[in-house]
Amino acid sequence: MYSVREVLEKTAKKEISVAEAERLLRFLAIEELGDLAKIDSSREIRKGIPEIILGEGKATCDLVEISLRMLSKNGRVIISRCGREQISAITEAAPKDCVLCVHEKAKLVVLKKRSFIVKKTGGKIGILTAGTSDIPIAEEARVMVEEMGCEALTAYDVGVAGIHRLLQPLKDMILKDVDTLVVIAGREGALPSVVAGLVDVPVIAVPTSNSFGFGEKGLATLMAMLQSCSLGLAVVNIDGGVAAGAVAALTANRAAKFRN
Repeated sequence: MYSVREVLEKTAKKEISVAEAERLLRFLAIEELGDLAKIDSSREIRKGIPEIILGEGKATCDLVEISLRMLSKNGRVIISRCGREQISAITEAAPKDCVLCVHEKAKLVVLKKRSFIVKKTGGKIGILTAGTSDIPIAEEARVMVEEMGCEALTAYDVGVAGIHRLLQPLKDMILKDVDTLVVIAGREGALPSVVAGLVDVPVIAVPTSNSFGFGEKGLATLMAMLQSCSLGLAVVNIDGGVAAGAVAALTANRAAKFRN
């Protein structure tokens, strides 16, 4: 396997094609951080999705080390499911020439070098929540799609308990020609089925753990979404805001690529 420099040199000498160089670079994706972590520093080149560092379950010192290494390699690091101690440590360790954005509701941190620019793709994504308790997961999805270059249009607290609240925001999103919709709900998980029955774009349903009693912690919500009779609906895991945002942005970015 060639090094990155060797690939570039062979491309400059026209010994390999640009397409072959791109293929080889995709294989040079994994960087090992000692015995601590294997960082997929080229994921965005290979997949169109930036690597997300999961804060949950990691020691704070390890998370800071991994995050700073990713920042130095890619110019940006996104950290999800951060606790307060972790956010404070990342904030303190952030280099002075970087921009730090803490998304408190989403428990998500984005750290970028000032020179790092997210290129706008033209993709548009609508994000809807059934209730206000679903907003933290929606905010995970929103940050994700924006960091992947898409425009996010949001409407929160528009669930079926007051379904009249849904119609105008959904109409606005369709008029603005969104490429896909992310719909987040807890309890009986009805909102994505309703939305999918009304629109002609893909709908990504996200069950949240905001439920109690029988089918608690999102289990009934997930099962209901999986059993939906509305076609055009796909479902991610419970509280999977990042996963939903990634799928939505990939879809929207590909649509925008051919539209443009």
